[in-house]
Amino acid sequence: MQVQALTDRVLGGERISAAEAFCLHEQADFATLAFLADEVRRRHHPEPVVSYIIDRNLNPTNVCVTDCGFCAFYAKPRDAKKGYVLDRETIYHKIQETVDVGGVQILMQGGHHPDLGVEWFEELLRDIKARWPALHMHAMSPPEIEHLGRVSKLPTPEVLRRLQAAGMDSMPGGGAEILVDRVREVIAPRKTSADAWLRIMEEAHALGMRTTATMMFGHVESVAERIEHLERLRAVQDRTGGFTAFIGWTFQPGENPLGQQMLAGGWRKATHAPYFRTIAVARIFLDNFVNHQASFVTQGKDAALLGLRFGCNDFGSAMLEENVVSAAGCHQLVKLEEIETAIREAGFVPRRRNQRYEIVDERGPHPLPGELEACGAVAAGHGRRFPEAVSA
Repeated sequence: MQVQALTDRVLGGERISAAEAFCLHEQADFATLAFLADEVRRRHHPEPVVSYIIDRNLNPTNVCVTDCGFCAFYAKPRDAKKGYVLDRETIYHKIQETVDVGGVQILMQGGHHPDLGVEWFEELLRDIKARWPALHMHAMSPPEIEHLGRVSKLPTPEVLRRLQAAGMDSMPGGGAEILVDRVREVIAPRKTSADAWLRIMEEAHALGMRTTATMMFGHVESVAERIEHLERLRAVQDRTGGFTAFIGWTFQPGENPLGQQMLAGGWRKATHAPYFRTIAVARIFLDNFVNHQASFVTQGKDAALLGLRFGCNDFGSAMLEENVVSAAGCHQLVKLEEIETAIREAGFVPRRRNQRYEIVDERGPHPLPGELEACGAVAAGHGRRFPEAVSA
């Protein structure tokens, strides 16, 4: 396959196959990938606006029976020193703190606690909604839904229905990792299978619940398996249209068994180069995903900023708290002012959004007079089109 022929097809608005996506990943240079991803982004987002959200990652418990090798956050059920279940007052304090600074969403995920079933989370969601009815609860994930079904002896569609009735508004895409069971058997053999993750997503979409899709890459998977992951996401989105966004990030090896084992064997942590290459191919291949989010929490602000030139239209969250990747030694939380400055430096206009990627910014959804010039953007080309050379 020739990169030039694929370039012409992408620019012509044609859908590419998995084999063609693999070819672009392996053969196209960074300038070509960035150019193509930027063009696909502009089809979905004609105006040079990059969004972000103010929220908080709330983890009600870190007690977990899954024992994922890549996780440094969880505690075993008998680990009284590290394990916790947050009391209601602590949860309420964290939420009020978020609301007070303009937060519109709580991202609630946690460990797979062996004793907390659907009823515990129903009560928690009802309590939160009674106090903050307008707060969006982006809660749980497919592995957590499957776990609650086992604990409460319920089918997963019933778990979703009950949680939705209690106040769960949407579902994050956590636990996807790589949606290939060969990989999952290595990094998380006790976690949800690829088929089950996708099935639970479709069950949520059938209830009218919007969700996100994620991919954690740069560990034991091959490039072909990354493409297979994207192909399975695209197929679900064709059927349901229920995904609001795709978020990809690289594996963080600090303080977790998988990372320590791999580092000891001579493995090297993924650089920014495979991150840019993968998110660009994802934007090109996932033509039915309107939104692609850069991950500054894992990649850092500078890499996320450059990711806006590799197809991303969203800068993620001005997050008050994050515990999972920070437990792996990744500390990248930045201030609201820094996020807006970074977006402008990339040649875009910053705007706040909600979980549905609707602009809720008081400045409105469109650039104001003078904003385009202030950030170096132009309406036709959205400013600087080609990123600087990326070192591998």
